[in-house]
Amino acid sequence: MLDYTPLWETMRAKGVSQYSLLKSGVDNKTLDAIKKGKNLTLLTVEKICAILDCTPNDVVKFVPDA
Repeated sequence: MLDYTPLWETMRAKGVSQYSLLKSGVDNKTLDAIKKGKNLTLLTVEKICAILDCTPNDVVKFVPDA
């Protein structure tokens, strides 16, 4: 299972809003997928990392099913 909690924490720490991501090229569909915990392509993760100047660990973490 994917958990995008690190993304929201990174955005908060860097003062980046969802609107800023949208203006930087991340589309609404992608933000919706993140909110629903759906899969993202590595290209999308790379794009978000470039916008936030961070690593994939700052965007997503894998949580094994219990």
